[in-house]
Amino acid sequence: MCSPCRRLMMTVCCSLGFLWLWSCPAHGQAEEAGWKAALGKAKITPTDPMWMAGYAARTKPSEGVVQDLFAKALVLEDANGAKQVIITLDLIGVPRQLREDVEQKLRKQFELPPEALMINASHTHCGPEFRVRRVEGDANSGVISPDAARAAQSYQYTQQLQTTLVEMVGECLARLEPARLSYSHARCGFAMNRRFLQNDKFLNSPNPDGPVDHAVPVLRVESLSGTLQGLLFGYACHNTTLSFYQFCGDYAGYAQEYLEAAHPGVVAMFVLGCGGDQNPYPRRELEMAQQHGRSLANAVEAALLPPAKPFSGRLSSALEAVTVEFAPPPSREVLEQRLQSSNRYEAGHARRLLSQLDAGGINLEYPYLVQVVRLGEGPTLIALSGEVVVDYSLRIKQEFPDVTPWVAGYSNDVFGYVPSARVLREGGYEGGGAMLYTSFPGPFAESIEERILGKVRELLKQTVETP
Repeated sequence: MCSPCRRLMMTVCCSLGFLWLWSCPAHGQAEEAGWKAALGKAKITPTDPMWMAGYAARTKPSEGVVQDLFAKALVLEDANGAKQVIITLDLIGVPRQLREDVEQKLRKQFELPPEALMINASHTHCGPEFRVRRVEGDANSGVISPDAARAAQSYQYTQQLQTTLVEMVGECLARLEPARLSYSHARCGFAMNRRFLQNDKFLNSPNPDGPVDHAVPVLRVESLSGTLQGLLFGYACHNTTLSFYQFCGDYAGYAQEYLEAAHPGVVAMFVLGCGGDQNPYPRRELEMAQQHGRSLANAVEAALLPPAKPFSGRLSSALEAVTVEFAPPPSREVLEQRLQSSNRYEAGHARRLLSQLDAGGINLEYPYLVQVVRLGEGPTLIALSGEVVVDYSLRIKQEFPDVTPWVAGYSNDVFGYVPSARVLREGGYEGGGAMLYTSFPGPFAESIEERILGKVRELLKQTVETP
């Protein structure tokens, strides 16, 4: 193992030792609530310069740290012994292979089923580039291969991250204590739709008239005596105020930092919602990221003002893939023409698709992960993979209000943008333009929205609590 990777391993392991893994202390009888809970956090900031994720225009590795990055975990157990693990990451995304590797280790070591694990990424663009594997032309990875040294460092970081996550969850499982759970919500207004129509094209620009989701759902974890131990909160907005060369959690990192400073001993965890077409405004300055973080933290504090109303019930979760289709890909002739393009991303995309054709054909389907986690009589987490646009959150809340839906994007497999049928018809970056940076053939078919909503509906029925 290279020395930078050894130093990273030492830093992360030390952080597990010195960052206390908090759990809810027992004060009273467990049967008062029926829940057990534990929370943990581990620093995952690289100790050496690394290439950063999120912006293709970056030309060099990172240059220092403005704010540390963290992985955090909430482990819940109901009165029947069913468990749910929720992991949040101050990172660009969740490679599917990372989720599968962590899932397998948790199953082997702790007998946790796949549906008992949910991983959500904050999507900061000021974190390290990390991949489980990066193979040129791999239709399943959807990414472009970097040079060998860069890929090796990224791979080593991801391997250490995997170890850290499993150790953190194991520590939490060993610290489960009786707890009370309650749910509330507030609102926060800095997110704005970023799809602006100009000259018949949708540009990445502020659109104050576009759809948004300003809800801030908050899960409160307390000891049986009422001591606050943990906060799980969400917001639907790209975590992209910043674009510099320093590691930073952006607005989501600052919101967590401010909440933990205001409530010593509490672990605050951010869950990114359906923010695929939402940006924080204003942006590009550190002070703006801090301002947005303060606004979001204040919204969480507002949600805590009403007296807590603990809920009971049992955990019920499901995780399944639904097949979504891509639109028909370009012909070989068109791809060969694009290979000569002066746009290096268009030419590179054509080259990758031609390689797939030469290897036997272009993959026209994708196994899309959908997860539903019912927290008893409290909220129902609906975790969607990919960079999901806000239409999904708004529609799910409208169609399934009785389950108190909390819709998260960027969960379990962040492979690219997930447009709604409307966004696909409109086009633009989220509607298909972003596919140039992947090894996928092009835009999804318009059936994607109904396929995903159909799977959500199916899993909600599957997880209904029966008397």
